[in-house]
Amino acid sequence: MRTTGSRPRLRRGLVLGSRRALLLGLTITVACRETPESAAAAQLPQPAVTATVSDSRRNAITRAVERVAPAVVTVQTEAVERVQGDPLFEWMYGRQQSSRIVPGLGSGFIVGSDGVVVTNAHVVASATRVSVMRRDGTVHPARVLGTDETNDIAVLKIDARDLPVVTLGNSGSVLIGEWAIAIGNPFGFVLGNSEPAVTAGVISGVGRNLIARGEGPSAYFDMIQTDASINPGNSGGPLVNADGEVIGVNSSIYSPSGGSVGIGFAIPINRVRRIVEDLVAHGTVRRPWIGVRLRYPQGPNVRDAILAGAVIATVSPASPAARAGLQPGDVILRAGPRAVRNAFDWEATLLDLRVDESVPLRVRRGAREYDATVRVQDLPEVTAPKVQVLRDLELVTLTPAIRAERSIRRSAGALILRAGDRTADELGVQPGDVIVQINQTPIASAQDAERALNYYGSRGVIQMFLERAGALYSTEFVMR
Repeated sequence: MRTTGSRPRLRRGLVLGSRRALLLGLTITVACRETPESAAAAQLPQPAVTATVSDSRRNAITRAVERVAPAVVTVQTEAVERVQGDPLFEWMYGRQQSSRIVPGLGSGFIVGSDGVVVTNAHVVASATRVSVMRRDGTVHPARVLGTDETNDIAVLKIDARDLPVVTLGNSGSVLIGEWAIAIGNPFGFVLGNSEPAVTAGVISGVGRNLIARGEGPSAYFDMIQTDASINPGNSGGPLVNADGEVIGVNSSIYSPSGGSVGIGFAIPINRVRRIVEDLVAHGTVRRPWIGVRLRYPQGPNVRDAILAGAVIATVSPASPAARAGLQPGDVILRAGPRAVRNAFDWEATLLDLRVDESVPLRVRRGAREYDATVRVQDLPEVTAPKVQVLRDLELVTLTPAIRAERSIRRSAGALILRAGDRTADELGVQPGDVIVQINQTPIASAQDAERALNYYGSRGVIQMFLERAGALYSTEFVMR
């Protein structure tokens, strides 16, 4: 919609409308005498008036929507944004920088009849006020029970009882080609009411590992792909199968323009179920850790990483992996029932592991394959205080000259010039790395990285994405 284009058309419509009114008046005046044309018009068949809908119009999609839509909600947020004024004006007149309220909007769905709501973490990020609007227009204040920035999931709570809830399906049994229905509130209230919108398509793929080249969030693992249209405002809404079961949470799209081009992605509901259980019970998510880092090919082509296998680069001392006998150079072939073909598959596998569970691995060492079992532990904490970590990292904003000198692929980010030995080891970074994303926040400058570390530092696990020698690398840590 372009406002500049709509106004002239509206004005012309008003003029035409007045002319039509005059013509209508003339028609009424002459209509007192019946003509052959008017007699024929009077004999045209009239549409049947009925309150029922034929069975032929009902199908799997309509039944699924009837089942899920009552539990789909609109998530409304407000955030305070600082507005930087003119420094000279502020110095002369003694005024400080002001702030403004920035509204936000997304979708969600009710999973507990007592008011537990699931949405995306990025929908409520930095929000100072959150509310939930139900399908009938009822608005409830909401509080955030917890967020998982890595998986982009947030859990909200509203004070209500006996609410309609969705039925959670099994994302492990999703079939490529089966019906997929996205429900949410694209573009907010532009359409004029709180009724959720529905788009339909098929499951285009499963287990998608999104490794983007360019700006914005750079890595999502083990996602469901669909061609059901997902647009701004759909974030946090359910992806539903033909049985009316939620199989995913709509999270992201691939789009050169910002609108849907039929390539959308949802977080598998099996993973969401585990995250919601942790957030409701503890307010935080326990991050699984076994103590290995994998080797990423040092080249510009993502295809090389897809074909390289899951090769262990380092094994942390006294870690579950070390106790299981894993060594650098080993290749992980399978984790439980899941095949591991490359480092991206391994990252996706880690997202579904549970702390304290034992996981059987199939590993290749040289020409021999063997079995090992690791007992998953919590991610070790980074002991350095936040201020010390920031003081121990010297960052600089990426510039075209720096990119050319160091052959860096990314056009924006924060280059690590210096890192203390302890910090580098605990954070998994090294001088020369370029920070491109922290949790779901894209990093375009050294200042962005500092703000993101300050923001996420007290919120649990931090996942940092880096460019190292032209390849994507990720590391996780907790700041205390």
